[in-house]
Amino acid sequence: MTNETFLALVSNDRISSRQIDELIGITRGIAADGTLNQSEVEFLQKWLAASVGISGQPVIRTLYDRVNAVLADGIADEEECRDLLATLNAFSSRDFELGEVLKATTLPLCDPAPNLTFGGRSYCFTGTFNFGQRKACEAAVSERGGRCGSLTQKTDVLVIGLYATESWKHSSFGNKILKAADMRAEGVPITIVSEEHWVGHLQ
Repeated sequence: MTNETFLALVSNDRISSRQIDELIGITRGIAADGTLNQSEVEFLQKWLAASVGISGQPVIRTLYDRVNAVLADGIADEEECRDLLATLNAFSSRDFELGEVLKATTLPLCDPAPNLTFGGRSYCFTGTFNFGQRKACEAAVSERGGRCGSLTQKTDVLVIGLYATESWKHSSFGNKILKAADMRAEGVPITIVSEEHWVGHLQ
């Protein structure tokens, strides 16, 4: 390795480290009041867009992709903002690295995971999805004859997004997972599966 290459790597590391520190400060600032709004999400998108090209940090690219997914239709709706807020809170507290896949053993998933069908079945989605924003997930179900909505006694399948944190019970979507687990324990025939398992049945 030449001296010039070494100095370039050191410089890039310093830039990336500084960007992460700045990003943590930004996420703490916009999440401080416990809510996110359209303008805050758009501000974050602009900062990430300016940073992603000069940063070697995969967390910046991952967060940028997620924010872009939220704003793909031009609107950051209430549910999308809640999920994004949970992600920002976990990141700013260094609770996890963005892109970490939640270990299935920590979730109340059906074991073994059952075969999924769509016609006439009711699906509910919670968490952050690699497949796309929640609207895209719901569209995939609707296209196959299923329906989507909030978690109720009539929900057939709860799908949990691929990305989350080990402290999911304290996240914005954790209550929905716990509620579904309680419903199942009480005899409600609800299926709880991972995004990965659900995607495998979309073929």
